[in-house]
Amino acid sequence: MSRRATLPGADELFRRTSDTSEPPVAAVPESGSTALATVPTAVEAPAEAASDADAARTTRAPARRRPRAGDRRPTGRERHEEKITVYVSPEELVDIEQAKLVLRAQHGLAVDRGRIVREAIAVVIADLEAKGEDSILVRRLRGV
Repeated sequence: MSRRATLPGADELFRRTSDTSEPPVAAVPESGSTALATVPTAVEAPAEAASDADAARTTRAPARRRPRAGDRRPTGRERHEEKITVYVSPEELVDIEQAKLVLRAQHGLAVDRGRIVREAIAVVIADLEAKGEDSILVRRLRGV
């Protein structure tokens, strides 16, 4: 006989208890950010609904209309299906972390590194589309 205690699984601990479409929100401990964070949940659904949900997830969403340069906005806080890996130097990583801290401390914006990078990409691409040859990206890549 084992002396280990039997604990409930993650599905039981994080099951949805209400019928709302928004995920529950929980406060982040003081050692982290003072902002609110979304708590992941598992949803219990009938078998046929689960197969429909699986089919919907594997089907690609229709392509969005490309916004003009001035209309371009980063995607913000949503689930992203596409992923790239970008290698940065230790100094660049510290710069991103420092920007994250400044945004939270001085501007009241609790954002993650991915959000900062997506915002930066949106700004640089909008500048490239608007200014072309005179854009900051072209100048920096040419070393000017």
